[in-house]
Amino acid sequence: FDLPANVIYLDGNSLGARPKRALEIADRVLREEWGDGLIRSWNAAGWFDLPRKLGAKIAQLIGAENGTVVMTDTTSVNLFKCLAAALKARPGRGVIVSERSNFPTDLYIAGGISRFLGQGELRLVDTAAALADALRDDAAVLMLTHVDYRTGAMHDMAELTALAHGRGALAVWDLAHSAGAVPVDLADCNADFAVGCTYKYLNGGPGAPAFLYVSPRWRDKFEQPLSGWWGHAAPFEFSAEYRPAAGIAQFLCGTQPVLSMAVAEAGIDLMLESGIGRVREKSVALSEAFIALVEQECAGQGLALASPRDPLVRGSQVSLGHEHGYAVMQALVARGVIGDYREPGILRFGFAPLYTRFADVWDAVAALREVLETCAWDKPEYNRRNTVT
Repeated sequence: FDLPANVIYLDGNSLGARPKRALEIADRVLREEWGDGLIRSWNAAGWFDLPRKLGAKIAQLIGAENGTVVMTDTTSVNLFKCLAAALKARPGRGVIVSERSNFPTDLYIAGGISRFLGQGELRLVDTAAALADALRDDAAVLMLTHVDYRTGAMHDMAELTALAHGRGALAVWDLAHSAGAVPVDLADCNADFAVGCTYKYLNGGPGAPAFLYVSPRWRDKFEQPLSGWWGHAAPFEFSAEYRPAAGIAQFLCGTQPVLSMAVAEAGIDLMLESGIGRVREKSVALSEAFIALVEQECAGQGLALASPRDPLVRGSQVSLGHEHGYAVMQALVARGVIGDYREPGILRFGFAPLYTRFADVWDAVAALREVLETCAWDKPEYNRRNTVT
């Protein structure tokens, strides 16, 4: 990875660092494939096959069956596809059940579908324990994020998928904070649909295309709503009538962003080479060390652990609550310790085991202690809100 000198980067849960090979890929695609190959590279350089080729690699990281994952579009767009397909497959049931604390875009997409269709609703609960009561006879879909974006709390995917199925609903999972961070086994958990991004722990680059999973038992039975030409059985027939492609390819829509997709392969390959089991082992060790050091070095400084204390139900981040969390984080960033902030009052520290060192953990906590002990955060420039927090 290429990381700046004098920077401790603990924000891989929001944007992963750049693999060195990503620059080589970008240069090759720009200079050779686009520059020399021009339009011939759709065939000669394999551009057309990238969504399925990279989807097959991602499938290995999330426990998905062969031919069930495609890399395409954004997480939000893919979620729309999955929710729309799932709702149509459950006629007479229009309710999407989720948590109020779920990532807002997931809730916006789900609520938007209900409003657009003019039927059904988005039913929200405040705790996971309340999901069982919310999955009533009118529930079509249980939509959850595997690892919570604020706290890092991790759901039991197998248990909650079984709960949904037992109530006649389908399960749609968001893996944005799971893929490349924690072991996932979609096939074993019997999940119906899943979506996720590649720019966090998979280090695909800012705005890199997302991915979409459809269980083999549903893949040829569902109709996805965005029937673009890339999802056509024979796109270059240019037929006026739509015929869906066989298998997961039907969940493609429009022309793919070749440069960003090609660059993302570098991070995916590094994760496959490392192995998610080894990655998870180091992740737990890093986060446990961080929590222990915070408790030791920053006691009495107004911090509260917002993540689960048990690493078995925690993703690859540690979240700390503080009354002046935004300003504290800005003071840390000014000192070269880069995490991020989420409302209300949450400092997030992500641990990307491929490049986060134990020395980084130690030095980050030392900087946090200094900021808190000296009230260094209490400066106008650290309290002035940026657009992106």
